[in-house]
Amino acid sequence: CMAMMAASAFFFLSLNQFDNKWRTSVLVSGLITFIAAVHYWYMRDYWAVNMESPTFFRYVDWILTVPLMCVEFYLILKVAGAKSSLMWRLIGLSVIMLVTGYFGEAVFPEQAALWGGISGIAYFIIVYDIWLGSAKKLAVAAGGDILKAHKI
Repeated sequence: CMAMMAASAFFFLSLNQFDNKWRTSVLVSGLITFIAAVHYWYMRDYWAVNMESPTFFRYVDWILTVPLMCVEFYLILKVAGAKSSLMWRLIGLSVIMLVTGYFGEAVFPEQAALWGGISGIAYFIIVYDIWLGSAKKLAVAAGGDILKAHKI
């Protein structure tokens, strides 16, 4: 919790240190780490009281932070000419991945293989897009700082 909150403070407090084209990206990074810190705090308390996995809180955290990470990829690649359709594709796939993952873990555990399979397919499409597909091609074509940011 504290590391995520410290990261949020760093991102928010250093926002003016960045070139204008990167500020929204840095702001989104701060939001991601702040949301995660708050949910980790809830998860810790839930675990302490119930002594069981805080499945619901994990998925609430992910349904907020994972699409924001997709926005982050788009914002980095927007400078290289990425279209908003890439962002919406990644967000849509991440929502499919998370909702079907939750169904398989918490709602229909007897059908975990089916829901997990659907979730896994969405995940691997995202990974392909980022590491081998259109996002990778944009980063390579742009080179420099954009390629470095994409690799991180």
